[in-house]
Amino acid sequence: ASILVFRACLALLAMPIYLLSFLGIWEPFCRKVFFPFFLEKISAIHERKTKKQKQELFRNLPDFASPSGELKLLEIGTGCGANFQYYPPGCKVTCTDINPNFQQSLLRSMNKNQHVHYESFLVAAGEDLHEVPSGSVDAVICTLVLCSVHSVNGTLKEVLRVLRPGGAFYFLEHVAADHSSWKYFWQQICHPTWKLVFAGCCLTREIWKNLEQANFSELNLKHISVALPWTPIQPHIIGYAVK
Repeated sequence: ASILVFRACLALLAMPIYLLSFLGIWEPFCRKVFFPFFLEKISAIHERKTKKQKQELFRNLPDFASPSGELKLLEIGTGCGANFQYYPPGCKVTCTDINPNFQQSLLRSMNKNQHVHYESFLVAAGEDLHEVPSGSVDAVICTLVLCSVHSVNGTLKEVLRVLRPGGAFYFLEHVAADHSSWKYFWQQICHPTWKLVFAGCCLTREIWKNLEQANFSELNLKHISVALPWTPIQPHIIGYAVK
């Protein structure tokens, strides 16, 4: 009952956004203007907080190069290109995102990271990567994306399809907090309004369960907390899985 009361209070505070959503105005404005602007700002903050973890996470990317020595990467939900700096020199990257409105920030990131070869940018959802041939990439990268895809299991199924045998899936995602914690209590309160305001981002997904149930041959996963005070997205999972 207390969760419903607090949800109602938060909805009242966000009433203008709910009204714009009802009128069909908020979603296109969010996709084209607000979310690209917000994502660039929050990515910069998140990047500072997770830099060491990302350096450690992507350290073994070269180990998954093909026998020819070539390393082909596919990034799902590239957004502003925050991960480019961690990719090995000379690797080939195919970028995908369901939202094509990140051009300016993405180009800035590409210009800063000339050590990477950018093959193409595809407007595609994580659940539908039909333009990417099966077994064609050595590694798939997905950070802060599985919170907002329509189907986590569908996305992981596509990841397994496009990966070659022995390829790896790298992830860093915010997830639901422990159910007995105050963090989870506030996640439940914020969830409906947060999802509306931030383009479908879900606060209470237990993504580690989807990864454990997917058909990976090896899963390296750990739970961490990212210092993002006054936000409901502090609990994270990080790691990689091998096909």
